[in-house]
Amino acid sequence: MKADQFQAPDYYNLDDLLSDEHKMVRDAAREWVKREVSPIIEEAAQKAEFPKQIINGLAEIGAFGPYIPEEYGCAGLDQISYGLIMQEIERGDSGVRSTASVQSSLVMYPIFKYGTEEQKKKYLPKLASGEMMGCFGLTEPDHGSNPSGMTTTFKDNGDHYLLNGAKMWISNAPFADIAVVWAKNEEGRIYGLIVERGMEGFTTPETHNKWSLRASATGELVFNNVKVPKENLMPEKSGLGAPLGCLDSARYGIAWGAIGAAMDCYDTALRYAKEREQFGKPIASFQLQQKKLAEMITEITKAQLLAWRLGVMRNEGTATSAQISMAKRNNVEMAINIAREARQILGGMGITGEYSIMRHSMNLESVITYEGTHDIHLLITGADITGIPAFQ
Repeated sequence: MKADQFQAPDYYNLDDLLSDEHKMVRDAAREWVKREVSPIIEEAAQKAEFPKQIINGLAEIGAFGPYIPEEYGCAGLDQISYGLIMQEIERGDSGVRSTASVQSSLVMYPIFKYGTEEQKKKYLPKLASGEMMGCFGLTEPDHGSNPSGMTTTFKDNGDHYLLNGAKMWISNAPFADIAVVWAKNEEGRIYGLIVERGMEGFTTPETHNKWSLRASATGELVFNNVKVPKENLMPEKSGLGAPLGCLDSARYGIAWGAIGAAMDCYDTALRYAKEREQFGKPIASFQLQQKKLAEMITEITKAQLLAWRLGVMRNEGTATSAQISMAKRNNVEMAINIAREARQILGGMGITGEYSIMRHSMNLESVITYEGTHDIHLLITGADITGIPAFQ
């Protein structure tokens, strides 16, 4: 088992922009990833198994709902701290970061923002500690980029709601204790409901044969006349804007997370290029390899600045959905391009599990699609700058 020798690149001294707390939070997450994720992640990906033993560790480094107040058992950190944690976790693996992102931004965030005080007290402390895990049900078999077309519905049945429908491509679904599910009521209005494992008619079949996010558990949510207690409806916001608000938080985390994957590929390629000799000298001495590496660090630095500025705006409450879309799209594309270039620097070794690059590359093929596809985020920017939506 190879030691994790990762050294984070910081070409523009961006650490100077971070507070002592930011750096402490980041460094704690970095050391945890080196100690607990790196040694086991290649085997987990090869076996297509989510390493459940890391859940407690994710909770301990504050990866679950870090920006939610301490009164609910969370860390009460700011948005830049959240981003840095996601960066470090995805440096280890995108699938592990997906687990943390879903728990934080797609389960805890809506309960905190849209739920009742009773719901917050019931669920958030257990979600923060990892005692309870959650998932988020929005995407359906026939409705991905067009979530407003969802066909999952619930109707008032006296003392409870009756929920019917299905969701797919759901991270954490196979083991989640609760699901935040978005469905239409009888008037066609979208609301979030908290569905608990064990409710009759609620099943979570696992999705197999994935070539991406292999160390993450993915599944479906199937609802067949599920009786959901009325107190499990989140009343504070309805309409499509409610789940999209959750996606803003998740996409923001991805914008940081993708930097971590890119950093790992760059660091691996740089170290390899200095050590690998051909024609009597290190391949790092050849112009084309230096071109690759120089472009990598340039793109990483630009992405770091984009994410940091977005984090500042998130802290101020001024960041728009379109700005978040730009960062998600740019940074994931940056990461996947760096993974591909890094693989070439390593030659044949780049496809083996001895190095992380091919795993990152496969994972990023999912990251570039989920939480809004690459093309949809482009059109979100286009609609924002022209005032003309091209996807309706």
